[in-house]
Amino acid sequence: MMVNKGMYIGLCLFLGGLGIHKFYSGKWFTGLLYAAFCWTWIPVVLALFDLLGAMFKRPNSQGEIRV
Repeated sequence: MMVNKGMYIGLCLFLGGLGIHKFYSGKWFTGLLYAAFCWTWIPVVLALFDLLGAMFKRPNSQGEIRV
């Protein structure tokens, strides 16, 4: 799935613990798991890894990355 890099990074940074970036990228099941376990802080740590991965991906000509 191709998503806008800036939007994905912003969602990871501010709402990653709730899994909003996963919903944005079309990964509904993973997003639901992040939301269900947000009280454990594990999704926050995983969202930081998603954030770092997205930061170092090179966007295409439209500013999109594959996640």
